Amino acid sequence: MGEFVIKLPDVGEGVAEAELVEWHVKVGDLVREDMILAAVMTDKATVEIPSPVDGEILWLGGEIGQVIAIGSPIIRLKVEGEGHAPAAEQAKPVKAEEPKPQPAKAEPKPEIKAAKPEKAAAPVVHAPVSVPLGIGAPRAEGDKPLAPPAVRLRAREAGVDLRQVTGTGPAGRITHEDLDTFFARGAQKPVVSGLAPDTSVKEIKVVGLRRKIAEKMAIAKSHIPHITYVEEIDVTSLEELRALLNGKKRADQPKLTLLPFLMRAMVKAIAEQPQLNALYDDDANIIHQHGGVHIGIAAQTPSGLVVPVVKHAEARDLWGCAAEVNLLAEAAKTGTATREQLTGSTITITSLGSMGGIVTTPVINYPEVAIIGVNKMMTRPMWDGAAFIPRKMMNLSSSFDHRVIDGWDAAVFIQRIKTLLETPALIFVEG
Repeated sequence: MGEFVIKLPDVGEGVAEAELVEWHVKVGDLVREDMILAAVMTDKATVEIPSPVDGEILWLGGEIGQVIAIGSPIIRLKVEGEGHAPAAEQAKPVKAEEPKPQPAKAEPKPEIKAAKPEKAAAPVVHAPVSVPLGIGAPRAEGDKPLAPPAVRLRAREAGVDLRQVTGTGPAGRITHEDLDTFFARGAQKPVVSGLAPDTSVKEIKVVGLRRKIAEKMAIAKSHIPHITYVEEIDVTSLEELRALLNGKKRADQPKLTLLPFLMRAMVKAIAEQPQLNALYDDDANIIHQHGGVHIGIAAQTPSGLVVPVVKHAEARDLWGCAAEVNLLAEAAKTGTATREQLTGSTITITSLGSMGGIVTTPVINYPEVAIIGVNKMMTRPMWDGAAFIPRKMMNLSSSFDHRVIDGWDAAVFIQRIKTLLETPALIFVEG
């Protein structure tokens, strides 16, 4: 009998790491060749890891939510024959309870980035930490302890001064495990105001797509100074045209929604203001202005928010835009969208449909510089100079990166879109 080590494969060009989002097996399971063992996620695309051999699971190298470097061992199997694991690896799995110091010049082990306050799997995460666990590790006055937000919240609710807790993470970072050790060694959670601790609190680890969304939104809000511009659009004529076109469409043509009209209006407006169709590299202070208009369509799925991308909208007509939106929406909903379909946008549309509200403040899809938000459509009485008449009205709530887009340019852009949507025949006029 031998041992076979499965390493995290290269899951995409330029990808250095992936998040472990699902185990399909456990230690002791017998698996067959091509059986799915795990699933990892990168850039919002989920990749399944199959077994290349038959065997028995000896070890799983990671917990759900951990970010693993490409090439790191993730599974060890007992197989018929000699296997292929190096002798040092076959000796015995490293246990979390028995860490051994690494020599200064030892070959570095694959490292999993601890991006969240979860318990890391000791076999492949970090070299052993020499700082002993304890409850009495007071820091100097003003020396702020390092800890992720979830650990700080838990400590605050328990009435614990984090300066008294020893951190065993990188650079002395305090983890949930450090708090557990703190409580276990004599520092009990206090009872506040004579009430028993709230045992109904449910802790939900943020992993997979939800974590990706959280990270990207945090980057967008911390890096980009948003300016949001709201304009009211009279879409009565557009809705009449849309109904007319849908009534006369061929059987092989998709049903038209508002989105294809908006996309075509955006294409024409971008032709006059190409600086809106850009990505801003704020590290290098370079604006990448694109010739092709690649429109991301923010879509809500059972797994969370994804942004499939209609590539080269400038080369598609109304029906072509509609067909591509339908195709991408179905792929996103069923979880079959590819990495290619979910990346590469240069400007984004976000819409909540009938629940779009009156006004929203959309968050820009970093590193883009603009996002167009569609609010719900309502029939309202509007004064035409002689009487009130019913008109179908809709707001566009759009956000712009104020570092590179001035308020005036943002207003000109939206006003151009407003003109095209209120007089939809202009959408079809070339030039």
